Amino acid sequence: MDTTNYFQAINPTTNEALEKQFKNTSIEELNDAVVKATLAFSSYRKKDSAAIAAFLEQIAEEIMNLGDQLITVCNQETGLPIGRLQGERGRTVNQLKLFATVVREGSWVDARIDTALPDRLPIPRPDIRHILIPLGPVAVFGASNFPLAFSTAGGDTASALASGCPVIVKGHEAHPHTSALIAAAILKAVATCNMPEGVFTLLQGNSRSLGEALVKHKDIKAVGFTGSFNGGKALFDYANQRSEPIPVYAEMGSTNPVFILPGALKDKAEKIAEGLVASIAMGVGQFCTSPGITFIENGTGLQQFYNTLKGKAATTDSGTMLTPSIKIAYERGLTKLQEIKEVEEIALGLKELAVNNSTIRIFKTTVENYQKEAFLAEENFGPSSIIIESTSKEQILDAARNLKGHLTATIFGTDEDFENYSELFDILELKVGRVLVNGYPTGVEVCHAMVHGGPFPATTAANSTSVGTGAIKRFVRPVCFQDFPHNKLPKALQNDNPLSLYRIVNGTITNGKIA
Repeated sequence: MDTTNYFQAINPTTNEALEKQFKNTSIEELNDAVVKATLAFSSYRKKDSAAIAAFLEQIAEEIMNLGDQLITVCNQETGLPIGRLQGERGRTVNQLKLFATVVREGSWVDARIDTALPDRLPIPRPDIRHILIPLGPVAVFGASNFPLAFSTAGGDTASALASGCPVIVKGHEAHPHTSALIAAAILKAVATCNMPEGVFTLLQGNSRSLGEALVKHKDIKAVGFTGSFNGGKALFDYANQRSEPIPVYAEMGSTNPVFILPGALKDKAEKIAEGLVASIAMGVGQFCTSPGITFIENGTGLQQFYNTLKGKAATTDSGTMLTPSIKIAYERGLTKLQEIKEVEEIALGLKELAVNNSTIRIFKTTVENYQKEAFLAEENFGPSSIIIESTSKEQILDAARNLKGHLTATIFGTDEDFENYSELFDILELKVGRVLVNGYPTGVEVCHAMVHGGPFPATTAANSTSVGTGAIKRFVRPVCFQDFPHNKLPKALQNDNPLSLYRIVNGTITNGKIA
């Protein structure tokens, strides 16, 4: 065996390489996968909605059929607790089933029909019909922090397959065995449902060149990515350097600002602080929605808030980070943070007792210092957070106006606060994809209304979401049929509406037929 062409995962709880080795995918194998995906697209995109829905449901069933082996392997590769992984597996299969219901119902294709008006003056109107169609083969990059729900069969894969696009996944090198097990389950569903060869492929590798080659391949039509800013921005740049640029839907993290308004601080300082510590520490801070910065006014309840932060953090256990490299990057960020003047550590969790463990750490500084030091606004992926003290409403609003794009923003307040700070709501809806009130940003519900996205640099596509059923629209484009022969129209646009879809017909939403 040529060991230079193979790689192994590392158990982050021991820093030891796991026994199983995985071959780096060659460029020739990558090209072959894209050729097969391109051929598969011609037939897969024509599959009826019932067949694609059944395929998604079969994938979910095959993942569950993997049983305890999947959870055991994933635990070894990531260090994530068994209970967390069981919950994430449930989320993974449930989002596949959710997309199956969306596809089976079918109205997501956004069928619009404006029938001909031959007698209209001064110019007759032609018959015009609109629908969304799939783009073609999609490249998906697995995420380190969600080895199931945002990786091989995660939301990007589920939504792309639901839209009618074949998928080529670049598995994350931190959990290759997990990726291989999930890929085998998907391929079993491919065979069971008689889907075309090439509709799904997993590529494995620990080099950046593989991902670059995948994005730059001329037949890849879109990219889904969840990970770091540097990684997502690199893929975005590759895609835009192509002779045919393609969309990159990169979710790149966020510091998810929290605003604690005076009335809430006065009435619920202890409760808010307890919840904030739990949110910061959740998953060892390795969630893209972890609250990295909190803006607060100096007033009644502030000292109680700080005392509670300190006390709650002091009883919070450390946890294992996903990979040694993530731990190193996090520690580097902490060092840089502590070198900044006027930054004070105010809360510390229980001592780190094992390799790659990290504990919660909370710092504070002034809003003036925050505005001077750009690094304070950057994400440090791990269980740390910064409290930004202000002295006035004007400083809070000014800080909000100067935010870059984020995934979430949270406001804690009373009814009186909401009246006094009404402008804050208007500001934040332009800065983030999800605004929360009196809650915590960690935890992203998979549902029809969810938006997990936001303006740059949180994502490269502010008009999209990577969670929820709206994610399907990332991998489609509109096409219009004008004065088309009726028997050549897609079923979704035919007069008798054989799919019973809700459509916009001459400006009215209806699921009826056209006379």
